Amino acid sequence: MQDVEVIESTEAAAAALDPVRARLLAELAEPASAAGLAARVGITRQKVNYHLKTLEAHGLVELSEERRHGGITERLLRASATAYVVSPAAVSAAGADPSATDDHRSAGYLVALAGRLVREVGALARRAGASGTRLPTLTIDTEIGFRSAADRAAFADDLTAAVLDLAARYHHDDGRPHRLLVAAHPVPEEQP
Repeated sequence: MQDVEVIESTEAAAAALDPVRARLLAELAEPASAAGLAARVGITRQKVNYHLKTLEAHGLVELSEERRHGGITERLLRASATAYVVSPAAVSAAGADPSATDDHRSAGYLVALAGRLVREVGALARRAGASGTRLPTLTIDTEIGFRSAADRAAFADDLTAAVLDLAARYHHDDGRPHRLLVAAHPVPEEQP
């Protein structure tokens, strides 16, 4: 089971977002049969089977085990991932395109960059998983409190200078390209 799976196809996204199927995916954190799920969620086994076949066809659930009871084979399924993220490519072929936004300080540009990040890392993670290799990544996630807009602007200038210096020091034209994305946004207030 993967930690996070990026859903690229419109059909798979629709399947995962269906309320009944989303509930079944949540229940399948632990392997279960259609009969066991039916008892837990209060839906007939036939309806559960119908939804499970759809989820399985899109690779959102996978066979965990088969048990034989006399002449009957019981299939235990589990979710293919602990969590799912829908790629912007599942909504539109182009997804959100950062190059379509001129204002590189806008929320729209940041969201488009995040969408590109989900698409690219999702595709790379699938390839790495299929080949049994690890995907080399670097993530820095922290919070910083700015007292003023001037402090925030000075920090942005210092960070830009530091990143440009590091990029110049470590970049090699014949090296494998990596994308570096540095972003900041206000931390949302908790909703009650």
